[in-house]
Amino acid sequence: MHAWPRPELPSLPGESSAPCLFDTASQSLIEAVTGDTARLYVCGITPYDATHMGHAATYVAYDTLQRVWRDAGLTVHYAQNITDIDDPLLERATDTGVSWRDLADEQVELFRADMESLSVIPPDEFVAVTEVIAPIAAAVDRMLREGTAYTVATPESDEGDDVYFDIAAAEASVPWTLGEESGYDRQTMEALSAERGGDPERSGKRDPLDPLLWRAAREGEPSWRSPMGDGRPGWHIECSVIALRELGADFTVQGGGSDLIFPHHELSAGHAVALSGKPLARVFSHTGMVAYQGEKMSKSLGNLVLVSALRRDGVDPRQIRLAILENHYRSDWEWTSETLTRAAQRLERWNTGFISAVDNGEIAASVVRHLRDALRMDLDTPEAVRILDDAAEHGVDEPSVLRSAIELLLGIRLNS
Repeated sequence: MHAWPRPELPSLPGESSAPCLFDTASQSLIEAVTGDTARLYVCGITPYDATHMGHAATYVAYDTLQRVWRDAGLTVHYAQNITDIDDPLLERATDTGVSWRDLADEQVELFRADMESLSVIPPDEFVAVTEVIAPIAAAVDRMLREGTAYTVATPESDEGDDVYFDIAAAEASVPWTLGEESGYDRQTMEALSAERGGDPERSGKRDPLDPLLWRAAREGEPSWRSPMGDGRPGWHIECSVIALRELGADFTVQGGGSDLIFPHHELSAGHAVALSGKPLARVFSHTGMVAYQGEKMSKSLGNLVLVSALRRDGVDPRQIRLAILENHYRSDWEWTSETLTRAAQRLERWNTGFISAVDNGEIAASVVRHLRDALRMDLDTPEAVRILDDAAEHGVDEPSVLRSAIELLLGIRLNS
């Protein structure tokens, strides 16, 4: 699947180094580097209701990470999936009376346009689940043969039985333990599993938390051939297989929203270790949640602020990106009309403040050094924004250097 056009990135004088990121598993800052190539996997959208501000905040955060890595002289290898077959997508297609394929294609194209407008560097591999059904099925079949998966009787299917991951068997045979990433207790995990696509009440499972790997075909649902019979993948296994295929094991950063910590990232990591025998990633990184009108922005609540709707209303995408960047990527925050107003005012100040050289202004090279320092410390974009606000107020000796820095590191191209 093709992604979207890559923005041009200016060069910047001086030297930088790899950033430190907060790792959910260890609850500590870890240098996000694994050699000369930084390998990044960020979970993609399920293509309906794209692209809301929660999506945008996540992809802008990991775009900032890409930019900091590139400024440090590292090569970046970035992979992202698209969950273009899953229960929520099928339910939305049924509710709206359109084909699930048409809905997915339409929403993916909208997502591409939104990402391009926000100057997000595209993934090197942009992989739809429906493009890798065969490798996923082969991975599930292997796990069955190796004893880290089992079948559960499924009378409602004529094609075979559902297949589940055996958490206990995996813990006994590979270097992985349930909870090592999230740190959650079992009660919390069972509650989150029920809320986030799991089926802890399913009879026949060995453990309520065992996740679905392969769903045997049901009447009226799309399905694909596999060694287990016709069916389709479960949710977590798709990311495990795509990440291992595109990036290999033990890659640099696994990223996504904090609502993916459990079950998705925890169990994706478990699947990957069962298949590779190695950790999935060095750093497990998560973005905060975006609220609107006092509630977490979510598809189920319907309180979505869509990037495409803002663009249709004439909002400059640079303002949307700046509104996101004024918040730390790990923080929970709320979108309001004032958020966008502040961003519009800031963009105007930067556009006017970094045009002409000021003889007694700040030294641009020093501002860039402070900017790099802020971003290397867990992508502290609020501090970076504060540094640039101060520089715009006082002026700088070489405004072109600051314009290049803002474009390269923050993804905002100022007016010439």
